[in-house]
Amino acid sequence: MTPHALASFLMYVVPIAIVLGVVVTVHELGHFLTARACGTKVDRFSIGFGRALATWRDRAGVEWRIGWVPLGGYVKFAGDDNAASVPDREDLESLRQEVLARDGAAALRGYFHFKPLWQRALIVVAGPAANFLLAILIFAGLLYAFGQPITPARAAFIEPGSPAAKAGFQVGDEVLRAGDKRVETFEDLKMVVLLSADTPVDFVVRRDGRILKITATPVRAEMRDQLGHVQRLGKLGLAANPAPGEVRLRRFTPIEAVAAGARESWERVATTVTYLGRLVTGRETSAQLSGPLGMAQLSGDLAKKTAEVSPNLAAFALTFSVAMLELIANISVGIGFLNLLPIPVLDGGHLVFYAYEAVARRPLTARVQAAGFRVGLALVLGLMLFATWNDLQRLNVLKFFGALFS
Repeated sequence: MTPHALASFLMYVVPIAIVLGVVVTVHELGHFLTARACGTKVDRFSIGFGRALATWRDRAGVEWRIGWVPLGGYVKFAGDDNAASVPDREDLESLRQEVLARDGAAALRGYFHFKPLWQRALIVVAGPAANFLLAILIFAGLLYAFGQPITPARAAFIEPGSPAAKAGFQVGDEVLRAGDKRVETFEDLKMVVLLSADTPVDFVVRRDGRILKITATPVRAEMRDQLGHVQRLGKLGLAANPAPGEVRLRRFTPIEAVAAGARESWERVATTVTYLGRLVTGRETSAQLSGPLGMAQLSGDLAKKTAEVSPNLAAFALTFSVAMLELIANISVGIGFLNLLPIPVLDGGHLVFYAYEAVARRPLTARVQAAGFRVGLALVLGLMLFATWNDLQRLNVLKFFGALFS
């Protein structure tokens, strides 16, 4: 491997492997620790899929494994037919008889599929809950350590011909609300505008002590972020240029930081729901969907940009660590939310089946569950393939190979 290739590997592969490793491990630990607390027997705890790179067994008989494909993980309970904890319901009775004959009735309490419904649901929901808790703690820690810069949502510049100019915004206007969202900072305003392309938004502004209502429609435009990534999102045409001393630093007590961390996590979920809703209704493009390649690019570009602006190794280590923690928190929220979607093979799909079982007093038939899991698996794989296709187009990989073989 050449020095350049090695540097690229370290810059792009190692950070995302660490990020996904942390997020997946925390998710699976949520399942694992809750299962153990409920007295459930666990056969295997795996981070990654495929052939094992390393395995070891603890005193409780749990096999710990690291797979060579770091794109997920699983906890395999005693009696599972597969890594998704999806047993063949037609075989459960034979499993019950086998356990009774071999270990007695008391041993059934250690098997996940013979647990009371509420315990199974608790074990399933513990994975996404662990992801949300991780994000809250990271956001809280960063807010407590560094505080939060507050930039007023005041228009210092209005781009001529922009939606803001056409709607009647004036320099000095302070935005108080955007749609149904209260605006406290310019960042709050920006987040609403980004996901409101081609959609009229009612703004409440303060101008010379008067409260006014202005309706403007952000246009979809190409925007370049600090890492150089180009996206087509909503643009209003307002810019902030706070005067010296106008930007203040909000400090938090530990309790306030935890509450703020929870709000930050909730904002990520709300933004995701808004985007998905607009995507389904055709008001948003699917170009923003990204997969593992996109996450690898993001983490690598963060490392590269941080290295460029850091004056020394210590500054790089601090800045990059903070950036990676923020990335872990954001991805953790995304993984937690994704797993709660009511799609079979995901945790949310299990919860839907358990809800049916609670209402009907019996589980779904094996045939219905099997069909559901096949459809769910197809949906998840299709989403991953589509996101990967987006990543390949964004990275110009397809154009590169097209030019190579033309």
